[in-house]
Amino acid sequence: MLAGSSPKRERQYEHIKESYQDKGVSAGEAKERAARTVNKERRESGGDNEESEVAAPPLRR
Repeated sequence: MLAGSSPKRERQYEHIKESYQDKGVSAGEAKERAARTVNKERRESGGDNEESEVAAPPLRR
């Protein structure tokens, strides 16, 4: 996972990765699937509070 990920997301990533490996998926494929799943969950939940506080300044017209 990326540096700065929350401990919850790190645990989620490791659990998903290990689950895929237990099912016989290669290590590289398991890592990619786990990362995609965690990113999808984060995106759908609106992200972490720390990340959502940073926003682009409004456009001036």
